[in-house]
Amino acid sequence: MSGSPTISKNQIEHVAWLARIELTEDEKKAFTKQLNEILNYFKKIDEIDTSDIAPTFHVLDLVNVLRDDKVKPSLSKTDALKNAPHKEDSFIKAPKIL
Repeated sequence: MSGSPTISKNQIEHVAWLARIELTEDEKKAFTKQLNEILNYFKKIDEIDTSDIAPTFHVLDLVNVLRDDKVKPSLSKTDALKNAPHKEDSFIKAPKIL
């Protein structure tokens, strides 16, 4: 990033137009100032030497938090259909939804 990052009032107006929102002149000035302050924070972060820091994908050192898949016996068709209020053959019968 060379120079100081800036967001212009025209860019704010363009984004507002894309978002289909109307902004007052005061709002345009406020958003321009706020977004430029945010970009200046990013510029400060870019100045930090991170060459010796390994990239991270998560702030905590997590491996896999999901349990292993294990094959277990499932319900039989009879047990699965036992409490179904409406059944037809070996299926649960439900009303049609269009």
